[in-house]
Amino acid sequence: MKGYRISVIRHGLTEANDRGIYIGKTDLSLSPKGAAELAAKADELEYPRVHRVYTSPLARCRETADILFPDTEIIAAEGMRELDFGEFEGKSVNELINREDYKKWLGGGRDARPPKGESLEEMTARTFSALHGIITDMMENGLTRCALVTHGGIISNLLTGFGLPKYEPQYLTAKAGEGFDILVTAQMWLTSQAFEILGRCPYERDITDIE
Repeated sequence: MKGYRISVIRHGLTEANDRGIYIGKTDLSLSPKGAAELAAKADELEYPRVHRVYTSPLARCRETADILFPDTEIIAAEGMRELDFGEFEGKSVNELINREDYKKWLGGGRDARPPKGESLEEMTARTFSALHGIITDMMENGLTRCALVTHGGIISNLLTGFGLPKYEPQYLTAKAGEGFDILVTAQMWLTSQAFEILGRCPYERDITDIE
């Protein structure tokens, strides 16, 4: 049965990542440090050759795709944007730690949302819809090898919710510019809304390939 392989990659670092603040919908670019780290990884590690790259619409993801997958078609997937942190956007844990609404959000379930923000359930619904659109596009166009550049929380949530075998969330975290390979078949997706987690991406470069 035909399989469709997707490398799901986390974007590079922004200044907000370095400062430890919540950034969701704010459209930040990569920091100079983040861009340099990605360029170094592209030189040192092996990223797959893909037919197309799907990205979150935010600049940090598009810029990551440009660095890691140069000269490759990029398609924005609106539903793959980061969680909307509402009133917590742009604030650090230290700024929020004494707020009752922040404590309530941290202690709540998947339906809890930041003030004027988005819950994990809402995020899961839109990212599932976006992933379904990506998989459908790949199948309709015969694209068997693609990449998706998105956000760390999105990756962990997708793999925890729809990936097989099942892993604890702490094992499905991605560093900047890194992620996981997944494999989808039409039968598996249409009957179970699931995909297979193959392993981590990118890969160690074969020393025999280096002259």
